[in-house]
Amino acid sequence: MTDGSGESSYVLLSVEAEALIEGFQLFPIKELGGPRWQKQHEYVEKLNMQALLNASEEKEEYIKESLVNLDKVSKLIEDVITTEVWKKQIFEVILKTDFKPPTTIPMYVVLYHEATLVTLLETVLYHKEALESAEDTVLDLLDYCYRKLTKAIAEKQKSEQAEETEGEANSMEEMKQQNKKMEFEIAVKCMSILRYITDCLDCVPLSTRSRVLEVHNIPCLLVELVENSPWTKNGSSGVMKFIDGKWTPVSGPDIMQLTKTEGQVWLAIYNLLMNRESALKYDFNSYNKTQILKLRGFMNDVLLDQLPILAQFRQYLEQLSMTDPPPPKRELILEQVPEIMDRIMKENEGKWKAIAKYQMKNFFNPSKSEIQAQAKRLADTYNFDVMDSLLSEVPKCSNCGEEATKRCSRCRQEWYCKRECQVKHWPKHKKVCDVMMNAK
Repeated sequence: MTDGSGESSYVLLSVEAEALIEGFQLFPIKELGGPRWQKQHEYVEKLNMQALLNASEEKEEYIKESLVNLDKVSKLIEDVITTEVWKKQIFEVILKTDFKPPTTIPMYVVLYHEATLVTLLETVLYHKEALESAEDTVLDLLDYCYRKLTKAIAEKQKSEQAEETEGEANSMEEMKQQNKKMEFEIAVKCMSILRYITDCLDCVPLSTRSRVLEVHNIPCLLVELVENSPWTKNGSSGVMKFIDGKWTPVSGPDIMQLTKTEGQVWLAIYNLLMNRESALKYDFNSYNKTQILKLRGFMNDVLLDQLPILAQFRQYLEQLSMTDPPPPKRELILEQVPEIMDRIMKENEGKWKAIAKYQMKNFFNPSKSEIQAQAKRLADTYNFDVMDSLLSEVPKCSNCGEEATKRCSRCRQEWYCKRECQVKHWPKHKKVCDVMMNAK
């Protein structure tokens, strides 16, 4: 991808990226949202954008190379889990208070940090050497993906039981809704990461395979993701699928077309059940066997045309239906366990309310000058020309969702299809727009 002059787009040059990665450090959960943490978040955001550019342009992926060579992949994993704990323990405490900050931008940045890290991990972990360099933290990453995917299934079941209502919401309620949306998008990326882990079970810690098959029973989780796909829903316009980062109406033959995420689910199933070592260790008890055989109902010609590799898997399912596999092969190995989540929880046990109070006072209640300074840094971080080059399709109107060709001329952040939509959306957009303009 190029800019207007035909030159390749850059957020960071190789030497700049290496310097930022070398200086990457972990912060205690109390410091999330603080000035030093904010500066590092901006660096991570730039690394993420450059990694996406390199991957999309099929250029040298020097972000991945530096992360591997400087042994920082495991640090990214620990950072994402730290942010996950912050959202569950501290953000939830803040939501229960009557806190009304002058702006929610600083808090939103912490929420968004997790999504940025997961996107960066999804990009670099496509490569086997990056996953290998994570070493024992692969177990922590596996547990993280499991938590996000099971939550996505639970959220879909809740949304089907209770119809969501829209109405006027205060800024903190909007934050809660934004977090819910981000959680779903993170789960989509976690599905890709889980599939990468199943690709490389022979080169990650030995305990990973047993944790996949025995502790979390990932094969049955994947069956659930096929049966009750969180990335498919019934909308007002019919069936909708989550494609390229947005909900898209589908009809007719398009309903049977696999999305990228649906393909990842099937490839992960294939990796686990068609791998001889995994098949020997998996316990095909009556429950597990019944669940796995449910997949036969989805093995139609349309699916096989899109993923021909599954033809062999269909034969495997037919054979499984007529036989009882031998008991799982047990081996005496020292089981490793994930440590990051437990360590963070123990270090901060009984401190959550105090940390929330400290952050509300010092980080999330900024003065007008601090708001303007942060807005300016964010504007500098998000190079809009580069962001445009990452768009794979026409932007959507912030008001009605139709294809948009016009952008807010003041802040250049929001897109609209026509002036009427911009006018309708202005009451919501005004606060952010004013902050961005005052920062210039």
